[in-house]
Order: sequence, then C-alpha cells, then structure tokens
Amino acid sequence: MPKSSKKQINEDEKKLLKVLQTNSGNNIENIAKKCGFSRQKVWRIKKRLEKDKTIWGYNAVVDDDKLDLRKFFLLLKRSGTPFSKGHIDSIIKREIKQEIKKMGIIIDGTSYVHGDFDGVYEIRASDIKQVKKFCEALLDSAEGYISEIKTLEVLFPIEKGGFVNPNIEELKDVFLTD
Repeated sequence: MPKSSKKQINEDEKKLLKVLQTNSGNNIENIAKKCGFSRQKVWRIKKRLEKDKTIWGYNAVVDDDKLDLRKFFLLLKRSGTPFSKGHIDSIIKREIKQEIKKMGIIIDGTSYVHGDFDGVYEIRASDIKQVKKFCEALLDSAEGYISEIKTLEVLFPIEKGGFVNPNIEELKDVFLTD
C-alpha cells in the first residue's frame, strides 16, 4: 500500500480536526463516517495529533446557568514596566492557578493579545464579588505590571465552542425591554 503524501496527510488531519471540534464526544465509528475514513485511520490520526499536542484536550459545552455561573472577560493592560524573568516564569508555570482554584473561579482561557489591551482572561464565576477578588489576586501577583483591568460580563451566550445556544430564542428577552 503506498504511503500518503505529506499534503494528503495534512488534509486528512485538518478534516478530522474540523469534525472533532464539533463532534469530539461521538464514538470513533461516527467520526469516521463524517470524515469518510476508516475507524483505524481516525484512531491513528487522532493519537498522532494528541501526541504532537495539536489536540490539547476535550471539553463539553455546558449551560453556565445550570451551574449557577456567570461568564466574564477580563481585559488587562500592561504598565510600562518590563517583565522580570521571575514574573515570566510565574506566568508560564501558571502559579496563580492554585490560588484561583481556591476562589471557585473557572478559567476557560487566557491569551496574550495585540491591541488596546495586552491580555484576556475568559472566566466563569458565581458573581461579580468573586471576579473582583480574582482581579485583586491578579494585581497582587503582577504588582507593577498591570495598569488596568476592564471587566465584561456575558449577558447571553449566542455561540460557544462552535455550537449555537439551544435557547437562542431567549435572546429576544435581552433586546426587548417592554
């Protein structure tokens, strides 16, 4: 049997990744059907992508209201102080994560970004008080490095993880004030 070209392997990986992003909970057989591959081929590609860290993990897309959680975005602006090597190491080692876990905060994502702000935290918390404590912890852990934090609360999630909110009709209630 001839080996596939690098181009074909790359295309197969991309095809599988697209299917996994919205169907990772499906069994291998269903995923294989959606890709047009054999189960063995899906298994082989999936394991390779996990091993080379193309796939970081798998998540369920959940309704935060059912968990009594609210979604927030924190926008962080750096001060002019250059990061010390120790602070960079602290960020990479995710040292603040243990403290945050004790607060009951769930971190869905963090990114270093380009634009008016330098960092974004995507978190879930039970209320704004928890978020304020989280912000204080961030400021303490990065003393002198953060000049501003803006907090945005999600009023209605329209789409998450590639899935449209199954309660999308309730969005009308957000816009209609009568």
